[in-house]
Amino acid sequence: MAEIQDKDRLYAFLRPYVDWMFRRSYRHIRYIGKENIPSDGAVIFAPNHSNALCDAMAILGIDHSRKVFVARADIFKEPRKARILTWLKIMPIRRMRDGLDEVRHNDETMDKAVATLHDGVPFCILPEGTHRPMHSLLPLGKGIFRIALRANDAFGAEKPIYILPVGLEYGDYYHLWNDLTINIGKPINVTQFVREHSDLERPQLIMALREELTLRMREQIIWVPDDEHYAENIAKLQENPPEPFNHFKHHRMPRWLLLILLVLFSPLFLVSIALTIPLWAMWLLIRWKVKDPAFHNSVQYVWQLIFFPLTLFITLPFWIFLQEYMYQLRQLKG
Repeated sequence: MAEIQDKDRLYAFLRPYVDWMFRRSYRHIRYIGKENIPSDGAVIFAPNHSNALCDAMAILGIDHSRKVFVARADIFKEPRKARILTWLKIMPIRRMRDGLDEVRHNDETMDKAVATLHDGVPFCILPEGTHRPMHSLLPLGKGIFRIALRANDAFGAEKPIYILPVGLEYGDYYHLWNDLTINIGKPINVTQFVREHSDLERPQLIMALREELTLRMREQIIWVPDDEHYAENIAKLQENPPEPFNHFKHHRMPRWLLLILLVLFSPLFLVSIALTIPLWAMWLLIRWKVKDPAFHNSVQYVWQLIFFPLTLFITLPFWIFLQEYMYQLRQLKG
């Protein structure tokens, strides 16, 4: 019987298209710190969670390797959805809010995660457990550390287990065609950490790892610790963002060039719009039905993934320019 981490021909065939669509959904994507990804052991990616599905896509696109993810268990209730999600290499995980009885079922997921890591396939879990479109970091759940320690128990003598902190910073949480920085930090060598803290009991070891990962994840993002004064503090940071998050700060197309291009290409845009009105009307309807704005980017990405090939060769250059034009308008309004 095939395991979730095994190679799949159809998955491998579609993967380049999925990665390409994600790259073209953003104006700029910048990966920083790829050299920090360990090559001598099992790797667990630990990104912050601020933009729903797009967070997972950003991790998937770090390199060409296949990766296994987890998602909240309630979306696996329908058998058909469960089969699709499993094919996409996503496993269910229960959270404390689902109840203690449900959490007990996580043993199967953890065993599969350990098997995935043992087979050399990277594993990704968003340790905050829920998304929040803010420059912040919620308290980390314990699941990621239980998986890492279980993997270390199983095969830590063969190869080290690493937890890799990743910071995802979006120029805009609610609109695609913006900037995205993926900041990859220094990994935590869990195998070495366990040896160095051999005097700690399991619960203490988990808390120590939790504290260490929290510190390292905060270093990879623009972190605003104070929710009460969030707007004031984030405004100051946006005026003078720290490295490496100021990379795109001054990148803006001159308005005169934007106007000239718009005039030159306007007849072609009319053709493109006429050909794609039904698809974009469908997207606007879907967007209206999605009440949580934090999911808008994710839903739009999936929509583009499915329907964009229908008009790809006719409209691609013009829709890219239109997205750029809308981006510039949002910048001017801001």
